[in-house]
Amino acid sequence: MKKVLFGAVIALASVLIYKSCTEDRKQKSILEENSMLIQQELRNVSKLVVTEGHFAEVYNYKDSKELFGPLVTAHKKALVVVNADVSIAYDMSKIEYEVDEAQKLLTITQIPEPEININPDFEYYDVTADYLNPFNAGDYNAIKRNVNTSLMKKIEASSLHSNAENRLVSELSRILVLTNTMGWTLVYNNSAVENTEQLKTFLD
Repeated sequence: MKKVLFGAVIALASVLIYKSCTEDRKQKSILEENSMLIQQELRNVSKLVVTEGHFAEVYNYKDSKELFGPLVTAHKKALVVVNADVSIAYDMSKIEYEVDEAQKLLTITQIPEPEININPDFEYYDVTADYLNPFNAGDYNAIKRNVNTSLMKKIEASSLHSNAENRLVSELSRILVLTNTMGWTLVYNNSAVENTEQLKTFLD
């Protein structure tokens, strides 16, 4: 009788151990599958998100050069019309992240900075210069620097930057939806991300 009971206990223990191991393997398999799905989605959004705009600038350039003291001054000037195509891009392949399968956490550690590209087209009008103060390469370089600085201020004050950021948030929201669906948590800046509005707040 004792042998029968002992055998039954051994059999029951074997079944429980087997079931436990099977469930552990199944759970581990699910976690690995979820991790692969998340990383696949990250690869899917790893593209260049580009927002484009157009800006125009009219710039008056003037320069005066004193000759022989203040008695003689040589002047030069130009009217410059600039039409610029501008793009703001986020290279999503530069997103850095960590996956914690045990805690079911996807932590975004780095979001790429926006890449601003300005392609200006310069047209020069009313270019006049005194013989002793001619236009040279330095003048044209100064005009380009000043125009680019002015255009950057316009870009920052425009909706182009916020539109680009909204597109970035839209891409990140796909990751948020996936993690929420699978019972994982998306983390950024040491905080759990619960909704799209939080994503916008973190990027500000």
